[in-house]
Amino acid sequence: MTRVAIVTGGSRGIGRAAAERLATGGTAVVVVYAGNKTAADEAVEQIRANGGQAVATQADVGDETAVAAAFDLAEETFGGVDVVVNSAGIMPLGTVADMDLDTFDRIMRTNARGTFIVSQQVARRVRDGGAIITISSSVVGLRFPQYGAYAMSKGGVEALTLVLARELRGRDITVNTVAPGPTATELFLNGKDQATVDTLAKQAPLERLGEAGDIAEVISFLAGPGRWVNGQTIRANGGII
Repeated sequence: MTRVAIVTGGSRGIGRAAAERLATGGTAVVVVYAGNKTAADEAVEQIRANGGQAVATQADVGDETAVAAAFDLAEETFGGVDVVVNSAGIMPLGTVADMDLDTFDRIMRTNARGTFIVSQQVARRVRDGGAIITISSSVVGLRFPQYGAYAMSKGGVEALTLVLARELRGRDITVNTVAPGPTATELFLNGKDQATVDTLAKQAPLERLGEAGDIAEVISFLAGPGRWVNGQTIRANGGII
């Protein structure tokens, strides 16, 4: 039986790298995107060009009806859902003093509420033997200024992951979080000057930024052979913390 994955935020960055990596291992993929249909279609075309199976669908992860429809599509197209990679996220920055509360609410809707809604569908619909991977951030431990709202949302993702792993007892479903460090994606690089990027790149002992493919390899391990890793947060960050 072909394993089937849903990857939210699958059109770009870490999500796209994860979708492509899972597909190379024979997993059929549903690429869920927020708004960039062109990028999502490109991801699907690349997977298919490499011999994989994929479809794309639009969904706001903060909308429970849209998320349920993405799971419906996976079941109708490929027969079920075995793997979920919850990679959708946004990262507006600002100090606690100056953060606009509408922006704060947007961060929480996508990163916290979105992860909860996807996890709710996971608990109801993922087949026994599945694997769930949520995406946090090493900034939860690094405590960089201006990342307060983002780190708060991702700290919640880590807590939810630990709870969900225990709630799915008896179904042979693993639930883990991957917490990347600074990674060279559009989400991370946007708004940063070269000096800032260079400083962050030097902080890890490996003295470089992560690549989306680095994180995708960890996700692939957790989605496949890593069956004895459960209820954990994996800090994939080159040793920065």
